[in-house]
Amino acid sequence: MSQQSNTAKPSLQGVRIKARKGAVKAQAKHEPAVFRDQVYKHLETVPNNDFDAIANKLLQAGSTLDYLKYADALFEILLVGGLIQPGGSYVDDGAPMSPFSIFNAETPASVDDLKNYVQVLNKLIRRHVICILVTLQTAYYSHRYKYLQKPLEEQSLPALLQYFNRWPSDQRDKFAITVGLLISQGIASAACLQSLTKDHLVKNDASVAVLAIIFRAYLADQSMEHLASALKRGNIKDLLAFFPPNRQDGKILDEFFRRENLPQVSEWYTKRQQAISKENIMSELKELSEHDEPTEAVISAVQNKLEENPLPDTELIQCLWQGLMATVDWGTARPDQIEGLALREVGKFAPVLEAFCKTPKVEVALINAVQVHCYDDTRIMKAFTPILKVLYNKDCISDQAIIYWHQKGSKPQGRQHFIKATEALVKFLQEQEDSEDEE
Repeated sequence: MSQQSNTAKPSLQGVRIKARKGAVKAQAKHEPAVFRDQVYKHLETVPNNDFDAIANKLLQAGSTLDYLKYADALFEILLVGGLIQPGGSYVDDGAPMSPFSIFNAETPASVDDLKNYVQVLNKLIRRHVICILVTLQTAYYSHRYKYLQKPLEEQSLPALLQYFNRWPSDQRDKFAITVGLLISQGIASAACLQSLTKDHLVKNDASVAVLAIIFRAYLADQSMEHLASALKRGNIKDLLAFFPPNRQDGKILDEFFRRENLPQVSEWYTKRQQAISKENIMSELKELSEHDEPTEAVISAVQNKLEENPLPDTELIQCLWQGLMATVDWGTARPDQIEGLALREVGKFAPVLEAFCKTPKVEVALINAVQVHCYDDTRIMKAFTPILKVLYNKDCISDQAIIYWHQKGSKPQGRQHFIKATEALVKFLQEQEDSEDEE
């Protein structure tokens, strides 16, 4: 067994341990004014409106300036021309406005001009750097300052949007157009628009006026479907939230965006609300069916849903047909029993349909809903004509509606098959109509 040594171990006395770079930066004093002055020095050397040179200068400056730490200050400089203090006013330390900012764009604001300014931000955040590995002869790409995108869309834009009412109209328009372009190009998320729903901003339609400018800039490059997807990803659930509480009405919204020459926004919103209304009605029908509620209760429930979200009569009758048919349990029926089950169920809920079949146009819409349903569900395709007879006998549809549908009102889905299948019924109705005329 070896004897343990009593010799003293060597120490690191006098050796200076170097701190990590990250730790040094974290302990450094936060001095946005110093950062601003350094950015100004870089931008002052670039000619006005030389947007490529400005973008390159900002990229070069990032190698010496801490963009991540001062991201808010950086975007305040580039977007509104200076540092902003709480409350929305500029920091009053005698500093001039930034040599470059979107507020320097031409007046009145235009989408084409502000695209140049947005392109500078795009190059800064999403610029691709190509590196060639000589040994492997391959290329890879990296985003130089991609980390700036998150503070832009989560901090800077939401913070600045809440101050738009403090700016002159020309600056407000420039900022709103810039926001629209940033979102349309994927540089920022539509989630930043949530700031516009604050109580003090929605007064007097101030928020929705800015929203209209943002949408107009967005739609200058992209489609309404593209904008709708961006709003969905940004969790913008209802545009009425941008209106004052006493004006949160679908008709007011429709009139506003049409007046702003944005009819596509009105049409999209209407369709979206109709889709929500259909989902609610179909869900209600399912729940009422499970509890075997009487016809009067079903009709009343549908009317209540329509008060919340109105639907055109033709859309409503198609929704009711689909919702009621979705409640039928087909699983227990043998193939030879399917048609009989379908007719019994149609007869059962025909009084609900009859309550909302108020015009010949709605009656034809109901026949088309039955046609498309029978085409999609081949199990009941042969039951199409018997279903029409049930609906006719229950006063849901008239003979004129059936004859009109047969002559020129049918849908393309399976048209020839269904037209031929109903020839005898239509002939009978026409003869009956002629005999009544003779009498």
